[in-house]
Amino acid sequence: MSTPRIQVSTVGSYPVPDWLAVYPNEQSLLDATRVIFATQRDAGVDLPTDGELYRFDVNHPDTNGMIEYFTGKLGGIDSQVGRADHDAFRAKTEMGFRAKPAGIVRSELNEGVLNLPEDCSRAASVAGGSFKFTVTSPYMLARTLLDLHYGDFEKLTLGLADVLAKQASSLSCACLQVDEANVPGNPAHGPLAAEAINRILDAFEGEKAVHLCFGNYGGQTIQGGTWEALLAFLNALRADHVVLELAHRPSEDLEALAKVDERIALGIGVVDVKANQVETADDVAKALEQAESKLGEGRIRWIHPDCGFWMLKRSVADRKIAALAAGRDLYLGQ
Repeated sequence: MSTPRIQVSTVGSYPVPDWLAVYPNEQSLLDATRVIFATQRDAGVDLPTDGELYRFDVNHPDTNGMIEYFTGKLGGIDSQVGRADHDAFRAKTEMGFRAKPAGIVRSELNEGVLNLPEDCSRAASVAGGSFKFTVTSPYMLARTLLDLHYGDFEKLTLGLADVLAKQASSLSCACLQVDEANVPGNPAHGPLAAEAINRILDAFEGEKAVHLCFGNYGGQTIQGGTWEALLAFLNALRADHVVLELAHRPSEDLEALAKVDERIALGIGVVDVKANQVETADDVAKALEQAESKLGEGRIRWIHPDCGFWMLKRSVADRKIAALAAGRDLYLGQ
């Protein structure tokens, strides 16, 4: 079968199945990952993700562990946060949505016990085909840390990038996606964020993607801003495609994407993960029609949800996943 000109993917996370929460062992994790891949493939998703179940942390329900999974494993970062550290981090007003740092940087960063290639290999063993693996952006990670070692935010960010890039070179997946939900609210940091992300992308041989959203902290948007303000950042990325939040965004944000470099394929969010209402195939098809009417046929190569599904019930997430492929097929007349 030929590849549709618009492909369907998901962003990363999936709701933790109840039975995995009750029996959180290695076999249950493997079985749950297998189920998540099958659910997406059965629904017609072209490039599924593994659900990121191994990252979920019940102590961080607002972020699904996407930060602490990395900061808690990397060497040089102390996860024990004392009173003085807590107060120092709170003084960073730009991180007001977090009550405490994800960790304290006390020495030179290193891989520690982080083993992304092993996590990726586990997913590959039950994927049943090509899949996408996700890594949190070094810029986003740096913003959540209290740095008591480097004394320089750029050095900290690029240090994180180099550690993650070393692991990215050994990932056994068809596509690597770097997730960034902080720079959309801080476009002035675009050059630094792009350099850090590009170091990871450059280390990977395969399809390269960058997911960007305006935050999904317990279902809340936490970053202001527009895609227009991020055009320089987007055009600096050495990515094959971008995965952008749009279903939960104002319509004028879509028009700004006409200025994204044509070497970068556009992926647009057509399913809102911050709402329980399930989109229909008609809704997805209409979103595609509206987008192509403004951006031109062939400019959009991917559709997906705005962000990960971890926050929703499985019954809701599964129906939203099904709507993605059904809407794409309806629009393309397949």
